[in-house]
This record gives sequence, C-alpha cells and structure tokens, in this order.
Amino acid sequence: MSQSNKPLDTLIDLARDSRDQAGQALAGEQRNAQQVAEQLAALSGYRQEYADKLNAAMRDGIDPATMRNYQQFLSSLDEALERARRAVAAQEQRVDRTRQHWQQEQRKLSSYDTLAERRAKEQQRKEQRREQNISDDLVNSRLARRPTRGER
Repeated sequence: MSQSNKPLDTLIDLARDSRDQAGQALAGEQRNAQQVAEQLAALSGYRQEYADKLNAAMRDGIDPATMRNYQQFLSSLDEALERARRAVAAQEQRVDRTRQHWQQEQRKLSSYDTLAERRAKEQQRKEQRREQNISDDLVNSRLARRPTRGER
C-alpha cells in the first residue's frame, strides 16, 4: 500500500467505526421502541379487560361506590395510556433520528470506499502502463540489437 493511501485508510476505518457505533445505537433504540410498544399494548389490554369487568358488573348490578371506583381506575388507566402513547411517539422519533444518523454515517463510509476504489483503479492503470512501457522498452532494445540482413 502506498503512503498516500494511509490517510484515506484511516478515514475509512474511522468512518466504519462510527457507522458501526451508529448501528448499535439504532439497534438499541429499536429494542427500546419494541419494549415501549409492548408496554402500551399490555396496558391497553389491561384497560380493555377492566372495562369488560365493569360492563359485566353493570349488567349484574353494581353499587354507586364500586362504579365510581371502576370509573376512577379506568380514568387513571386512560391517563397512563396517553402517557404511554406519547412515550411510543417520542421513542419512534428517537429511532428515526438514530436511523438518519446511521444512514449519514453509511453514506460517508460509502463515499470514502468509492474514493479508495478510484485510487486503487488509478494505481492499477499506472502500474499497467509502467509494465507496458517496460515491455515495450525490452522489445525495442531486442529489435535494436538484432543484426540486419546486410550485416550477416
């Protein structure tokens, strides 16, 4: 590897590390989003279950104090559900920001990789031209040393 590629190789390594770290952060945010969504679903299921119990109790007959307790508890579950929905939305925004950061790091790495490929191809073309020149010089020197018909 030529000395001129070392800084580019360093940039590629740094960009790859940065992209990998961004990928790990994205995976963590996605896991958190999954957990928050599962909590919301569980809370929603619990609220539905409790509402079904209230409906059954109302069909069977329920005293006003118990009904008020059910309604207060359902109201507190509704507030908890709203907080959970906000938490899901906030987590989705964090996932989106983290995904955008990862994509930015991936684009940067791709740019450096493209530059490295171009340099490698240019280096290969130079090497092929050098080898062709050496080959041409060898052929020309052999031809120059070969005796002509009149010299024999």
